[in-house]
Amino acid sequence: MTMTGIPGVPDFELTEFFEKRTKYCLLIPVINEDGRIAAELARAARAGVDRLCDIAICDGGSTDGSTEPEKLQQAGVRALLVKTGPGKQGAQLRTGIWWALEQGYEGVLTVDGNNKDSIENARRFTQKLDEGYDFVQGSRFIKGGLAVNTPALRHFAVKYIHAPVTSRAAGQKFTDTTNAFRAYSRKYLTHPGVQPLRDVFAGYELLAYLSTRATRLGLKATEVPVARVYPTGEKTPTKISGVKGNAGLLKVLMNNARGAYDPPAGAGDDGAGTS
Repeated sequence: MTMTGIPGVPDFELTEFFEKRTKYCLLIPVINEDGRIAAELARAARAGVDRLCDIAICDGGSTDGSTEPEKLQQAGVRALLVKTGPGKQGAQLRTGIWWALEQGYEGVLTVDGNNKDSIENARRFTQKLDEGYDFVQGSRFIKGGLAVNTPALRHFAVKYIHAPVTSRAAGQKFTDTTNAFRAYSRKYLTHPGVQPLRDVFAGYELLAYLSTRATRLGLKATEVPVARVYPTGEKTPTKISGVKGNAGLLKVLMNNARGAYDPPAGAGDDGAGTS
């Protein structure tokens, strides 16, 4: 099904394999993840993640065969959303967030599709949503978390630049703020002071913004321990690399800290959510 003309959402192709089964869904943005997404989905199936929350793949236009519908259906995926409009990761996630809200899910989990994250820990996020938290950040740096083979530059940047700046902007301490293994309540995503379905969120901006907006609006946020394991003997699977990529990330971080992505003044800043 072709989805076009939705305000704040890039055009995309939607394929649904079965009806909604759970109250939460898990969005996995991918593009040309080769065997990594297949391995991740296999791990999810072994851990029963597909029975805990419906899984949707938000594809940026893969050409390597990794997101063929038959493969995904066999892996227990509920839906495939293939972005055809402009934008990168943020645009992919906007297709998924719109779809999830339209489907009536009570919360949305996200995780990268490159098989670095402990997708088996999804229940830790749904438990926090059940407890009434609106934003749940996965962290490899808190008790119970695990960081393996993290590149030295990435480790330094997250712990001593990204996390401190984000924590200050949020008014609450977070330790692993580039980690995309997260959860958001429906209350958070539909809050009039959030408005995540905007074209400004083309790349990394959306993840940065959603890291800080919840606590600024008086919503409940917390961290849960997760593992992030970088492979050895092969190229690091990441979409952010090199001087240009890291400079762009830093620019987004600073823009978010000064409120550049906030909705227009007066747009729901009273802390009241919607459903």
